[in-house]
Amino acid sequence: MIDKINVGISDDNEEFLNNISKIFPIYNLSFRFIKKDGQKIVEDIEKYGPDFIVMNLFMPKIDAIGVMNKTYNKYSMKTKFIILSNFINQTIEKEAISSGASFIMVKPFEVSELANRILQMSKIMSQNLNMPEVKDSTELKVTKILHQIGIPAHIKGYHYLRNSIVESVNNPEIINRVTKSLYPMVAKRYKTTSSRVERAIRHAIEIAWDRGNFDVLNNYFGYTIHSLRGKPTNSEFIAMISDKLRLQFEEIIGN
Repeated sequence: MIDKINVGISDDNEEFLNNISKIFPIYNLSFRFIKKDGQKIVEDIEKYGPDFIVMNLFMPKIDAIGVMNKTYNKYSMKTKFIILSNFINQTIEKEAISSGASFIMVKPFEVSELANRILQMSKIMSQNLNMPEVKDSTELKVTKILHQIGIPAHIKGYHYLRNSIVESVNNPEIINRVTKSLYPMVAKRYKTTSSRVERAIRHAIEIAWDRGNFDVLNNYFGYTIHSLRGKPTNSEFIAMISDKLRLQFEEIIGN
């Protein structure tokens, strides 16, 4: 478990900041306030390497998309981004998620809801800290692919998919035992049921097909997009991404 969660919060609403000061200590969250300025947030990430940054979508100098583009890969995705906005649409959501946002919250909302969301996401982070080093590298690549495809990071199917693909990269035979082995393994990790894992993954794939990045989808699933077969099955989705990653790793080793 993560002993202390470090959160950088960038906003200029005094009531919101006052509520943070009152409520976050109750949740054992360590926090500091950052000026509502994209450049200041970049500097804060470079200096402190926070676990979370909570920032507005639109800010002076650099907006949230620019902040994530400047820091997301550079700092190995240690910092998770929660975006605040007065409104949201599919285009903005897709761009934010593909740039590295883990969650988007539409104002107004309760500060306790933000605190709970950070705690929930931290549990996933702490589970990942126990993975072997080679698995961490695989997970970073899978995370980047899922973001590029456009699957929102805050839905359960995103996390189930990521774990399933990582497991399939390291254990290719498991793709032939998705129902009997893979789903139960993921379900046990997240303390849920195999049927819920299956449904959540299906939902994530449907979102990708409805709102995802067409070029990335075409790169991985071109034969599906351009045929009458429709969306890939859960097994096909997992198998195609894991196969492509495995080939990349083999090429690196071969070189």
